Amino acid sequence: MRKSVTLTVAFLCILAVFGLPVVSLADEAAAVTGADATFVANNTWMLVATFLVFLMHLGFASLEAGMTRAKNTVNILFKNTAIISIGILTYALVGFNLMYPCEFSLGQWFGFAGFGIGAGPEDMIIAEDGVGVYTYWTDFIFQAMFAATAATIVSGAVAERIKLHSFLLVTTLYVAFVYPWLGSWQWGEGWLDQMGFYDFAGSTLVHSVGGWAALAGVILLGPRLGKYVNGSIKPIMGHSMPLATIGVFLLWLGWFGFNGGSVLSADPVEVSFVFVTTAIAAASGVLGAMVLSWFIQKKPDLTMALNGALAGLVGITAGADVVSVTSAVIIGVIAGFLVVVSVIGLDRAKLDDPVGAISVHLTCGIWGTLAVGIFGGEEFSFITQLIGVVAYGVVAFVAALAIFGLVKATIGIRVSEEEELSGLDLGEHGMEAYSGFEIYTTQ
Repeated sequence: MRKSVTLTVAFLCILAVFGLPVVSLADEAAAVTGADATFVANNTWMLVATFLVFLMHLGFASLEAGMTRAKNTVNILFKNTAIISIGILTYALVGFNLMYPCEFSLGQWFGFAGFGIGAGPEDMIIAEDGVGVYTYWTDFIFQAMFAATAATIVSGAVAERIKLHSFLLVTTLYVAFVYPWLGSWQWGEGWLDQMGFYDFAGSTLVHSVGGWAALAGVILLGPRLGKYVNGSIKPIMGHSMPLATIGVFLLWLGWFGFNGGSVLSADPVEVSFVFVTTAIAAASGVLGAMVLSWFIQKKPDLTMALNGALAGLVGITAGADVVSVTSAVIIGVIAGFLVVVSVIGLDRAKLDDPVGAISVHLTCGIWGTLAVGIFGGEEFSFITQLIGVVAYGVVAFVAALAIFGLVKATIGIRVSEEEELSGLDLGEHGMEAYSGFEIYTTQ
């Protein structure tokens, strides 16, 4: 060790004697090393965030399975397995280049950069101010996880009565074309981005877009058998509250990647701040939903508390980087209130959503987007945020209605009454999630 230090000092002395720019060379080396280190840190964090968002799909699968009946568990798990595949593949085929078209061909409304993914050497590094942030491939895979998330939202809302092949067809069309096209309006620097609309990580672009599709599906499908009888609401309990609870905590964990990754760098201050506002809003959402549901129903409801956490997470997603910690508390509490009111209101309107997906993702997605205009500071306009919410709502809902309606008119979207009563696991898959419980009699 001492020998190497001595040699280094001697080498620097020789350079100094010959008048070579020792300090400049050292500074340049430090600058290059620093830039490389920043690039590696940014890219690594983005990949970590990507697998956290991927983990959310296990959370969605667990939550949806737990909140529905045991006889439909295989069907729920199959859909969630298929969704991640559909999301990644369609995003690679057309979605990525629809959402980020490089330049628009129709007045900032629509653009398309071509089929497939890939970039030349000059575009392989995504850079800001000349410094590499992450690679093209990291950019793609991180965004692909978001695309699959939008489809998962629909899965829970239409659970227990939709035909599997019809759901997969609707999902493929919606995620391949509608989701990325609408995303280009803001994240792809389209017309809403030019107007000043802001959605940090997707309260509207992911959650509300998925929520509008879920609402369209619920309307066209109708409620589950036995849910609304003679004007009264019959509760249909989920089969596993432990599974649902595990799902929510997996989602909460994954959300740190969802929001934290949307910083698009490993900046320690920004990422840690987003972590704090995300956690604070989720905790506040639990509190708001817990208190209001307990007051209304006279008993503490675990499902409302769980959805309260998700409500707070969806609510903070649009402005996690621009609102204060105090504002995050307010946003979360109000989201918790709203999810309870929405769940009860949808039930009274006879819109059957087994897992509360519409209330969590649509209702609270709208609230979170508008909250940016309220709490985000002077640079954000509530009117602009409202315009964005309305624009996304109209187009997403109409597009989803059209897709669901077309599929319903051709191959149908609802299973038979017999299949629904016996369960989609047996009817659609010929298997059970919990087998081995048959009762045998001896002769």
